[in-house]
Amino acid sequence: MDGGLKLQHILPALQYVVPVLAPERHKGQAGKVAVIGGCREYTGAPYFFAISALKMGADLAHIFCTAGAATVIKSYSPEIIVHPVLHESYDTGELGGKERVDVKDKVMGEVSKWLERFDCIVIGPGLGRDSLLLDCVAEIIVKAKSLNIPLVLDGDGLFLITKEPELVIGYPFATLTPNVTEHKRLVAKILGEKNNEAPGNWREVSDEDLPGQLQALAKKMGGVTIVQKGKTDYISDGKTVVSSDYFGSPRRCGGQGDVLSGCTACFVSWARDFWSKADSEGRKICSNPTMVSALAGSLLCRKAAANAFAQHKRSTVTGNIIECLGHRLTLCILFPFVAILCTVWINFSHFDYPAHPQIHAWKEST
Repeated sequence: MDGGLKLQHILPALQYVVPVLAPERHKGQAGKVAVIGGCREYTGAPYFFAISALKMGADLAHIFCTAGAATVIKSYSPEIIVHPVLHESYDTGELGGKERVDVKDKVMGEVSKWLERFDCIVIGPGLGRDSLLLDCVAEIIVKAKSLNIPLVLDGDGLFLITKEPELVIGYPFATLTPNVTEHKRLVAKILGEKNNEAPGNWREVSDEDLPGQLQALAKKMGGVTIVQKGKTDYISDGKTVVSSDYFGSPRRCGGQGDVLSGCTACFVSWARDFWSKADSEGRKICSNPTMVSALAGSLLCRKAAANAFAQHKRSTVTGNIIECLGHRLTLCILFPFVAILCTVWINFSHFDYPAHPQIHAWKEST
């Protein structure tokens, strides 16, 4: 970052990451996002992702799912575009080698014609662990990378990455959002295989020094951004670790991780577009827009969860949190939240501004 950057320069840069609402803008300019997920067993997770992205302000949200999930998901909302193009073994039965290749080619043909339209793709919510389905998704990831499309991986997408980490290692536009157990599995897989002192069994991975552990993991994975979800969300790209510990809600209803994926995907698409401009102030804030996006997504979700819990207490469900997203985006991101983010990045540049009490940053050891 530019050591001479002033606070008044950062504030407009971060405010402008969120697209303006103006009469001359057209459909799609505020974000086109998609999720690869949804099978006959899991239909809620991809819906939570898509509706969260729409409530955040994305213009279009697509779901690529199996035929067994499509009708159910379509019944949830007419706002979401649903593509029943994925296949799982339950539908196809046992396939020979050539038949399996034919199915994968068919899936890729259906998905590929849409990929270039998306600003960000989320892999995993409601995906399931069917081997045929995961093989298809692995090829979708490879294709998306070839087009430089940002990826957010959650849920069963992380299960796939733990098995085949080479799919995202070294890809700068990948964001992983593991919970504590998923994080430990990644640590055991990535660090355990490359370091004799690291545990090879995820159950033996220590809970101590999560920031240092996360930074080592992100660095070993070639600079992907990782959001380790928990009581405190730790975020790292291998160079820096930032934490988000604003208290959201004590209610741990299912689906909140899918909301985080939707929020993060929106911020990734917006930030990347802003960073890509030749005169972008974004590059002066941070060279990695996915770090800003991950932090923004985490804090927004926590604020929305706090609002929902204040209203509904023990009966809070994920739908209540989703309904709070738009309001919190306006209040927190466009106004005071900008100052919080600025404080974080300013601290990275050794400015003397006081750190926000709910944000902490660690620098890479030298």
